[in-house]
Amino acid sequence: MIYTITLNPTIDRLLYLEEVLTKEKNNRLESVAYDLGGKGHHGSYAMSKLEVENQALGFCGTTNKRQLEKILEQKNINHDLVDVYGKPTRESYVIVEKGVSGSILITERGYEVSSYDKSLLVDKIEEKVKPEDTVLIAGSMPPGFEIKDLEQLITLLNKIGCFIACDLSGEALKAAVKAGVNFIKPNRFEILELANHGQSLLDTVKELTKTIDYVIVSQGGSGSLCGHGNEFYQISPPTIVVKNDTGAGDCFVGSFLASLTQKKSFVDSLTFATACSASKVQHIDSTSFSVKDAQNLQKKVIVEKV
Repeated sequence: MIYTITLNPTIDRLLYLEEVLTKEKNNRLESVAYDLGGKGHHGSYAMSKLEVENQALGFCGTTNKRQLEKILEQKNINHDLVDVYGKPTRESYVIVEKGVSGSILITERGYEVSSYDKSLLVDKIEEKVKPEDTVLIAGSMPPGFEIKDLEQLITLLNKIGCFIACDLSGEALKAAVKAGVNFIKPNRFEILELANHGQSLLDTVKELTKTIDYVIVSQGGSGSLCGHGNEFYQISPPTIVVKNDTGAGDCFVGSFLASLTQKKSFVDSLTFATACSASKVQHIDSTSFSVKDAQNLQKKVIVEKV
């Protein structure tokens, strides 16, 4: 079983503009849609799409709980969330301009979680997670959830003995590396915070793989630099037309962990996850991708041993 933990979930409000966004002009909407937000939830969607058993854990505001649960149900995501009473789950605003590649993301900060809320999440984890499971902690931390809480969470998971994957940034990423995890996916900027002065990107990845099983550095449209044991690869995605890149990295993480669970090799897991991500960015929402399309795109992923 894979468990995803989304500490600061969001509901994506997708704003599709009639034209290109222009300052000092009335920018008219062509349509508005709602989709799933939060890195862990995006990961769960990819796993569910690939028919890998998983459950989404984390927090959920009660004032708009039905809206979030409706989206989770539509996406076929099994979930068991901790209610944060009297607070709304935050919204993210994804602006998609007509004829423009990519998207603009604006995100609310989120509600504050209490010590009681945090204790309920710990109780769920202690009850559910077994040594043979995988746990993905992904996304930002809400107000009230501090670095020491993250450290305690990772310590608990290490005590259980499960596989720990983290898609975090900033101080949270540093704390995860120090606490000991099995998987990280920093981007090309975040990896610099983990590098020694003057150290190259490849040398940084090699150093990190001494203590972390899987290190994947996202390089945007240029692909990713990946390390596992003594294997190091530069992965380049196929050339495609990008409609909405929101959630692409989360799709990669969910697909990669699903592939590992299915006992695929490191390279096969990387190329398939890259292909799933490439399929995702061709869709206009935050989560959708085509498994069939990904299987075809996987043949076009370039793998270079470094």
